[in-house]
Amino acid sequence: MSKRFGIVAITGKSFDRQVLHTVTRLVEHLVGSGRTVLVESAMFGRRKPPVKAEAVGLPDLVDRAELVISVGGDGTLLRTSRLLAGRETPLMGINLGRLGFLVDVSPDNMSDVDAILAGNFVTDERILLEAWVANGDATGAKSLSLNDVVIHRWNTARMVEMEVRVEGELVTRLRSDGLIIATPTGSTAYSMASGGPIAHPGVDALLLVPVAPHSLSNRPVVLPGDVSIEVRVLGGGSKHVRVSCDSQEELPMQPGSVLTVRRSPNRVKVLHPPGYRYFEILRAKLRWGDGGSA
Repeated sequence: MSKRFGIVAITGKSFDRQVLHTVTRLVEHLVGSGRTVLVESAMFGRRKPPVKAEAVGLPDLVDRAELVISVGGDGTLLRTSRLLAGRETPLMGINLGRLGFLVDVSPDNMSDVDAILAGNFVTDERILLEAWVANGDATGAKSLSLNDVVIHRWNTARMVEMEVRVEGELVTRLRSDGLIIATPTGSTAYSMASGGPIAHPGVDALLLVPVAPHSLSNRPVVLPGDVSIEVRVLGGGSKHVRVSCDSQEELPMQPGSVLTVRRSPNRVKVLHPPGYRYFEILRAKLRWGDGGSA
């Protein structure tokens, strides 16, 4: 009988000593359990990767892996998740330093890794956003996001004036520092810091959250997950606006550009160790109930 997750790939932040130390330990553990291990070559730079692992580029890595392990924080996992969009390959996260909302396996607890390898895990499917900037000359750019798509001011102190439509219907015209379109996964990131609500990851919804709006009546709005959102910059201010996807990829705006955001048909499958509880992590991250029993 074939071994579950016979080919395991590891990704992580490049040139980070703590990441490399953890990856080396993880490779030894995985090889010891009979797995073939692939590691992201960019992590090591000029250093030699572990001798028992095969160093490959990201395209080859995601093509061959049966399980991908992201070592680092939530940001590292965000990058990896976009690469796995449209694939059945699951993803798990090992946190370094701080517990993450998505990276919840400790590098000091290999028993959690073993449990997942043995098939004892909690599966958590997360929605992705598709962002498309269409320019007036029929060109454009697109990207994916697990957390959020943010339209924000750039290289100016002036507010951004924009028009927001949902399924073609006008929602608002607002002046603000920006606008966040978030998934439930992203509801605990920039969206929450800007006053948006926390949405359980099982909810099929999108969040519209203004960033520092000029009018306090512009409040966050929760939308159905299957709608299309269009944002148009007004007043010729497009040259001072950028679209950021998960704070990692940027799409440029031009005069006449329209940003369209919708839920992607693809999801990302995240694996958690047995006993995973969403609200337990939420309490720990947000320090709910500190000073009392939880």
